[in-house]
Amino acid sequence: MSDFEALLAEIRACRLCETHLPAGPRPVVRGRPGARLLVAGQAPGRRVHETGIPFNDPSGDRLRDWMGIDRETFYDERRIAILPMGFCYPGTVPKQGDLPPRPECAPAWRQRLMAGLPEARLVLAIGAYAQAWHLAGREGRNLTETVRRFRDYLPDVLPLPHPSPRNNLWLRRNPWFEAEVLPELKTRVADLVGFGVPTAL
Repeated sequence: MSDFEALLAEIRACRLCETHLPAGPRPVVRGRPGARLLVAGQAPGRRVHETGIPFNDPSGDRLRDWMGIDRETFYDERRIAILPMGFCYPGTVPKQGDLPPRPECAPAWRQRLMAGLPEARLVLAIGAYAQAWHLAGREGRNLTETVRRFRDYLPDVLPLPHPSPRNNLWLRRNPWFEAEVLPELKTRVADLVGFGVPTAL
C-alpha cells in the first residue's frame, strides 16, 4: 500500500464528526498520486452517501457535461482525484438543501491530501467552501464574482458554481458562464486528462 492509499484508508475510517452526521459517517474520496486534475466539491449528498460514488447524481451528469468527458474518464482515479471539502453527507435542511461541509474535515485532512497529489495541475473548486480554501483569501466578495474572475486564478484553480439543479436560476442569470467559462474548462480538462490511457499509475 502506497502512502497515499494509506492516507485514503485512514480517511475512510475517520469518525471525527460522527456525532454530527444524521446518516452516520461514510467518507467518500477517490484519487491516486498521478492524478493531474482535482475535483474539489462541497460534501456528498444523500445519493452519494448511499452509493459511495461521488457525483453519482444529476449534479454529476451536469458537471461531466461541463467538463466535456464521459463517466469512464471522470471516474478514472489515475486521471482525476475527487476530494470534497467535507467527506461525509452532512444532512439536509427541508426546503433549503444539504447542509455545508463539516468544519472539522478540511483542517484535519486537506494539507496531507494536497501533498499526496504532486502531479495535480488544476483544481476545479466547486462552490464557495472549496473556493475559500483553495484560493486562500483571493476569492471575490461572493461566488458570482469569484467565478467571473476565473482567469485570475488560472492555471492552478478554476472556480465553478455547484452543478446542482438548484442553481438553474443562477445559470440563467449569468449566461457569461456558459459562453466564457465552459469553453476554458473543456479545453483545460482535455489537455490534462485527454481520453487515452494514462501512463501514471
